Amino acid sequence: MGIVRVKFRVYNPADMSRYVDVDGIVDTGAVYSVIASSFLNSIGIKPLEKRRFLAFGGYVERNVGGAIIEVMGRRGAVTVIFGEEGDINVLGVTALEALGLEVDIVRGTLKETEQLLL
Repeated sequence: MGIVRVKFRVYNPADMSRYVDVDGIVDTGAVYSVIASSFLNSIGIKPLEKRRFLAFGGYVERNVGGAIIEVMGRRGAVTVIFGEEGDINVLGVTALEALGLEVDIVRGTLKETEQLLL
């Protein structure tokens, strides 16, 4: 499939006038989105807790919080991991689901998905 690159906007849910534009990749194997801590801190998003994740080479702990993410004119509330030095900005599958988007594997882009009510 290759790498799908994406530009998205991250908002502080408590103050939507505070946002940052982010370049990243889509990873349908990642549950949560990873955003550089410096970006999240710059718009006033605070961590809610620290969680343990399995990563390449072992376990890591990262701060986790909540943000509003906008892609292709769609906004949704998502859980975000505060990325540290060396982490890539990633749009994960829960963000895609919240936004009603999926990867178009033929074109290597995002597209709207058919939404199921139940």
